[in-house]
Amino acid sequence: MCRIYFIFCFLLLSFTSKAQTLTANRSEYTKADSLRGSLRPERTSYDVKKYKIKVRVNPDKRYISGVNKMQFRVLEPVQKIQIDLFEEINLDSVVFNQKKLQYKREFNAVFIDFPFELQANNELKEIQFHFSGFPKVAKNAPWDGGFVFKKDQNNNHFVGLAVQGIGASLWLPNKDHLSDEAEGLEMIIECPEHLVAVSNGRFIKSYKVDQNYKAYKWKVENPINNYNITINIGDYVHFSDQFNDLDLDYYVLKDHLEAAKKQFEQVKPMMACFYEKFGEYPFKEDGFKLVESPYLGMEHQSAVAYGNAYKNGYRGTDLSGTGIGLKWDFIIIHESGHEWFGNSITAADIADMWIHESFTSYSEAVFVECEYGKEAAEAYLVGLRQNVQNDQPIIGDYGVNAEGSGDMYYKGANMLHSIRNTINNDALWWKTIKKFHKNFKHTTTNTNDVINFFENETKMNLAPIFSQYLNYAELPTLLIKRENNAVTVKWQSEEKNFTLPVEVIVNNEKLRTQVSAKEFTKLQIGNNEKFKLNNLSFYYKTEIIN
Repeated sequence: MCRIYFIFCFLLLSFTSKAQTLTANRSEYTKADSLRGSLRPERTSYDVKKYKIKVRVNPDKRYISGVNKMQFRVLEPVQKIQIDLFEEINLDSVVFNQKKLQYKREFNAVFIDFPFELQANNELKEIQFHFSGFPKVAKNAPWDGGFVFKKDQNNNHFVGLAVQGIGASLWLPNKDHLSDEAEGLEMIIECPEHLVAVSNGRFIKSYKVDQNYKAYKWKVENPINNYNITINIGDYVHFSDQFNDLDLDYYVLKDHLEAAKKQFEQVKPMMACFYEKFGEYPFKEDGFKLVESPYLGMEHQSAVAYGNAYKNGYRGTDLSGTGIGLKWDFIIIHESGHEWFGNSITAADIADMWIHESFTSYSEAVFVECEYGKEAAEAYLVGLRQNVQNDQPIIGDYGVNAEGSGDMYYKGANMLHSIRNTINNDALWWKTIKKFHKNFKHTTTNTNDVINFFENETKMNLAPIFSQYLNYAELPTLLIKRENNAVTVKWQSEEKNFTLPVEVIVNNEKLRTQVSAKEFTKLQIGNNEKFKLNNLSFYYKTEIIN
């Protein structure tokens, strides 16, 4: 009689992580949700080319004022367009061709009427949005979103911004939909004259505005999604480094300079790893920055927010419970990984945020593999499973600005590892990952396009695997039974066409059986009675049914 040995390790860790979803996912939606998340002619008729923003931040009053000059091209004849701006922020005026336009506000949408129909052509047009007000202040950034107004240990103002999920329209009038990225950005931040303001891209210049304020100008040459547009204000000092031909710039509070110099040494080995596995850094023209922030962190493009207190791990803890996560700084590695997945490759609808978070969470394990080997990376991924809830589908609801489950992080990472081991050819896997970034660089995309790419590159039917993990809350369950002196197995899954290899270890040898959800299959274990399921390389549950 066969004896089946299973090894399960359940570790409990209480933590608060960015794996909490940043938008509501619910069964009932309002008109406000549709206005925020859907694409209608008022949005699809024009394409944003560039934002030219000037904003003054008054930290004492927690007040902002400024102008956004939006350059755009008309794609289809249109006389009314939609932009987005939270109701808390005043839209002081809308100016086009030096004339003020009429507009109507509905929830957080703004509908702007032109005096005549705009015709589709290649002409670059510009419309100005003047705004002011008291923006939403985040209670627990980056999860609830908004401005962060704090003081450093020397009682200087320390200001940050984090609006992933909730959207840049929280403070800035813009076309707030992931499907349309501006192809460039100019940002001027006016802040109290004794402080420094840091934004995305390259520093251009600073100048005195008046006796109380100083301006800092920044410029981005690459496409950028709206929630990545950032504001950082603090008593910063700057130091720099170089990785190959990539500029590395760091802005940290003065008292943290020495700690930062030591902690940020992790950037170079990270870059070496990600260059090898994902391809070169996608925003070389804009450089790479880490900017100390008054909250934990965020993947702001070319200006990654860092607030992990110069500690390894996640706030000094290991999310995997293995000890491996304490060997490196979670925020540096995870948030920088987003430069490839999330910033360079961007989901066109927030419902597909797994494209950002699953690949980036897997990048943590990729870094571990580069530094400590594949066995350590696999142990790290298995340890992360303790954080998976299996509560909702990973893919959210389309057209209403709704993310799916926070399982997009570590369930998604383990899904990718399961697909890697299904392919069972690491040379092909890394070639596919690198080509994925190369082909999708600086674009917005969706789940179907990503799945089709992986299927075309590997010549394998991977769609049912993606579907089970992304579209359904429950993990696939391996049903195991003894039948006629043999062990037979079958998948129980919501995806009817689901197939996944089952691997067993017998006498230190791995044996593989292709198993489907349609019928029981004899498990290949040779003539051995003792074996162990390899549920490290694949992520699933088990159930013995006799």
